[in-house]
Amino acid sequence: MQAIKINPEDVVAVALTDLKQGQEVKLENDVVILQEDIPRGHKFALYDLDENDPVIKYGYPIGRAKHAVKKGVHVHTQNVKTDLKAFGSYNYDKAPKTELKHVDRYFDGYVRSNGDVGIRNEIWIIPTVFCVNHVAKELESYAQSRLSEFVNVDDCLALTHPYGCSQMGEDQTTTQKILACLTRHPNAGAVLVLGLGCENNNIGVFKEFLNANDDRIHFLNSQDVEDELTAGKSIIDELLVKVNAYKRQKVSIDKLRIGLKCGGSDGLSGITANPLIGRLSDVVVGSGGTSVMTEVPEMFGAEQILMNRAVNSEVFDKCVKLINDFKNYFSSHGQVVSENPSPGNKAGGITTLEDKSLGCVQKGGKAEVCDVLKYGESLRSHGLNLLQGPGNDGVSCTALASAGCHMVLFSTGRGTPFATAIPTVKISTNTALFNKKQDWIDFNAGAIVDGTSFDELTDKLLDYVLEVASGKKTLSEKRGFHDIIIWKDGVTL
Repeated sequence: MQAIKINPEDVVAVALTDLKQGQEVKLENDVVILQEDIPRGHKFALYDLDENDPVIKYGYPIGRAKHAVKKGVHVHTQNVKTDLKAFGSYNYDKAPKTELKHVDRYFDGYVRSNGDVGIRNEIWIIPTVFCVNHVAKELESYAQSRLSEFVNVDDCLALTHPYGCSQMGEDQTTTQKILACLTRHPNAGAVLVLGLGCENNNIGVFKEFLNANDDRIHFLNSQDVEDELTAGKSIIDELLVKVNAYKRQKVSIDKLRIGLKCGGSDGLSGITANPLIGRLSDVVVGSGGTSVMTEVPEMFGAEQILMNRAVNSEVFDKCVKLINDFKNYFSSHGQVVSENPSPGNKAGGITTLEDKSLGCVQKGGKAEVCDVLKYGESLRSHGLNLLQGPGNDGVSCTALASAGCHMVLFSTGRGTPFATAIPTVKISTNTALFNKKQDWIDFNAGAIVDGTSFDELTDKLLDYVLEVASGKKTLSEKRGFHDIIIWKDGVTL
């Protein structure tokens, strides 16, 4: 298979391998003679296009022709312009509900005293302020040096960050909300909140954002003790014993919560990895579980598809507010809403933000949108949720973790070693990346192009996800990668 026309209405096809000028490409009942080289993931015209004609891919416009484009010509940034507008008005045209597949599957998880379920049994060290980051890292190293003594403790993570002081108003509150959500995360069997003592987000203030009855949470204020490392190690010793008392037990898939994320997309993202993740999401949601999609700017141009799947008019209104508030965020900073895709995306074949978004939203499968969360809110509904957050890998993955997702399914056509506080499963869009970066990529969706069916690969991905939920470490976990990045939009004193 050389190239693919994704939808019958499309006026472009996507090269599945590198194609050469003069090559004949057979598509359905048509033959296209290429007028230029077409790199893998890039598009070429199936028909002659006039200036301002809509360029249709995935059955929707990804922009308009800047000028006339001949059949067989490379279709990309040189001849396509975005058609995105700063603000939009939307009508609720509710899509028919899709019946989703239900499976009776299980994983081995950790049931907490409040009924929450985690897929990891870790100690998390959460600094209230950046000043104690290195102390947190030293305590992390100490705990990890003792892990072999405690068979049920999976790891110890210091979730360092650059905030917690010299912030004002809503900006500081945002930091506190995110850290509080992480402190409550069920993947942590115990949490040490490590403070300094004089920071804005001191322990006394931070406790107002926490559940005082959560016996997993412990505190250490560094300025209150003579030697914070000695005091911290003593607490870690206690937590290792406490966390080791948890044991994995059989849990239904309806307790599973997965985050959905695109990172470094290419022209195959919307053809392989993202629709594969969407199928997996539909299986989880259809079986009573939960999935969460964020990266709001990467919904621009495809937002109506999601809005029409809102479960009711109230959720539709939340979707509209989610999109327009984020467009206003761009405009308030003097930025255009179409300031995307990135250079790496363009090199991989993505032309406009509409092109990227129409591929991106496929991670949400076909499920109804059951709820919309603000940044810093925790999950409250089973099913497919939308979460306020930008496209930045670090910020969006942290947002998914703080909302309560157990893991992130992270599609990538370019590759990255990044991972957040929860298991981050890297899914390559193409086999070349999978073969090249076997220390980064956990699962290869490029097998779709190589001939594996979506049904077969969805089953394999589900098996892998349940293995990870049951304790199998991702490649990034094995290497100790677990960054958090908090979204900042305020004054620093």
